[in-house]
Amino acid sequence: MRLLALKIDVDTFRGTRIGVPRLVDALQRHQANATFLWSLGPDHTGRAIKRVFRPGFMKKVSRTSVVEHYGIKTLLYGTLLPGPDIGKRCAELMRGVAAAGFENGIHTWDHIRWQDGVASAEADWTRAEMNLAAERYKTVFGEPARTHGAAGWQMNEHAYRYEQQLGLRYAADTRGTHPFWPVVKGELVRCAQLPGTLPTLDELIGLDGLTADNVHEHILRLTEQEQPYGHVFTLHAELEGMKLLPVFERLLEGWTAQGYKLVSCGDLYDALDPATLPYHHVEMAEIEGRSGVLAIQGAVFP
Repeated sequence: MRLLALKIDVDTFRGTRIGVPRLVDALQRHQANATFLWSLGPDHTGRAIKRVFRPGFMKKVSRTSVVEHYGIKTLLYGTLLPGPDIGKRCAELMRGVAAAGFENGIHTWDHIRWQDGVASAEADWTRAEMNLAAERYKTVFGEPARTHGAAGWQMNEHAYRYEQQLGLRYAADTRGTHPFWPVVKGELVRCAQLPGTLPTLDELIGLDGLTADNVHEHILRLTEQEQPYGHVFTLHAELEGMKLLPVFERLLEGWTAQGYKLVSCGDLYDALDPATLPYHHVEMAEIEGRSGVLAIQGAVFP
């Protein structure tokens, strides 16, 4: 059976309230499973304004309308408007997703704070941010989180180590080609990584003639050939749960026609034999269509 795991990053208050229910409905209609990774603290999306000085950021913004996807109000949270506490205000909705049978995990506490700060953060800062998310997750769901997928694929060595200390089953913090055990600055970390293997819609739309009308065809060409470990596709509640929902539904139909079983990341991990997974260095590098650097699967270790 071909397996394709769906990883849904939920970044904002608006995405949680509006995008998530729409995605749940679409997944249920297509008999697809998925993993929802939650932002559990304040929505400070407006503070991303400082990224205008980051190389490549304005180019990406010009391709994907930020206002259209996120809304003016969301873009003011944390600056002119106070950031709503997502985990407090949307706890019942989150529990409803779990009750519907979907896997859940930690995305972050404060999405913007993590994405913009973790790369250069020390161990104490990293542990404090992860603990805030872990404690809120336990409050919402009544049990500890078993997986984590980093906001913006941003990580540091302390975060990888702390995932192991938290006893997570696996994590999905990286981009790459197949599942692996991460090696961080020469240290073996026993929390397997399920990297995203496919580009995201916002990385593709606007490049090389790709639009919302044809981008699904490009991704389906990438999944035509079966991979030994399957695929992991990352989508966002703010994009595929809203304006790009028709694109996502075309992908669901196409993957089903290609013979894929659409599963959660946990389902994909359960289908693996962890003892056979290779060790790979983790690195920070650029990916086409995304500004800045992000965590990727590096060379085989040793």
